[in-house]
Amino acid sequence: MPPLRPRLLITRRVFPEVIEALSTGFALTTNDEDRSWSADELRARIAQTDALYAVAVDRIDASVIDAAPRLQIIATGSVGTNHIDLGACRARGIQVTNTPEVLNEATADMAWALLMATARRVTESERWLRAGHWQGWAWEQFLGADVHRTTLGIVGMGRIGSAIARRAQGFAMRIVYHNRRPSPAAEALGAQLLPLDELLAQADHVVLMLPYSAAVHHCIGASELARMKPVATLINLARGGIVNDAALARALQTGVIAAAGLDVFEGEPAINPELLACSNVVLTPHIGSATRSSRLGMAMLAARNLLAWKEGQALLTPVVPG
Repeated sequence: MPPLRPRLLITRRVFPEVIEALSTGFALTTNDEDRSWSADELRARIAQTDALYAVAVDRIDASVIDAAPRLQIIATGSVGTNHIDLGACRARGIQVTNTPEVLNEATADMAWALLMATARRVTESERWLRAGHWQGWAWEQFLGADVHRTTLGIVGMGRIGSAIARRAQGFAMRIVYHNRRPSPAAEALGAQLLPLDELLAQADHVVLMLPYSAAVHHCIGASELARMKPVATLINLARGGIVNDAALARALQTGVIAAAGLDVFEGEPAINPELLACSNVVLTPHIGSATRSSRLGMAMLAARNLLAWKEGQALLTPVVPG
């Protein structure tokens, strides 16, 4: 059973509503700066912690877990858990929870925002206009790619991928997807399962929504990009590391593909300088779920998991159950 008033470490500044909810049951240590702690800082702060409230940018590896002999639960305010060493948690009997479902629609909306901005060269043309280059209308000015009645390829047809596909129906798109196993939602969405190489060759727009693991690290690299159409666009809202950013920059610079829209990056917040130099890429700072309702919903779900644990109740969304 948890202590009467467990010590909870919160790694990032969070909504006041969340602090208020958690303060009723926990002795809180908070990070009031909107920056990540380094691994050394986190290890130094976690030694007397019973519970940890983390986010996706926190690296909870075996060394951090070893530095926390009292730790019993980690609640992450994210769907993905690749930032947590789940094997080390299981070995120690540490429970882990995440926040699925809450962000599905907001992230699907953002996928479409990036897809449309990328296909229609929205940010590229805006930068050009702001720089004072626009002297008047012209037939071939910033010609972009069609979206309506084209082929959308979704790599990772889970909850968010399915929400993206539902939106594609309004654009009369042909939908193809790649998964480890067939999606239960695919038939209703009119989506066709394809091997990855066939999807890349056929799609006009490719959206990546697969969870990160070591098995999919750089699964989109130079050879995969070369299979895509020269007029195709690539959208990544999944995780940095799924795409080889250096290979993507070269593909954009040399016309292997037409454009890309990226919300996640390898080693973020650092971004490959070659990507920054590309005019044909839309870049956003990992804001796929960034609506107030979604982010507050995720944060509160993590808090509710912690409160359930404190009260000895079943966890709402366990990844590593007790």
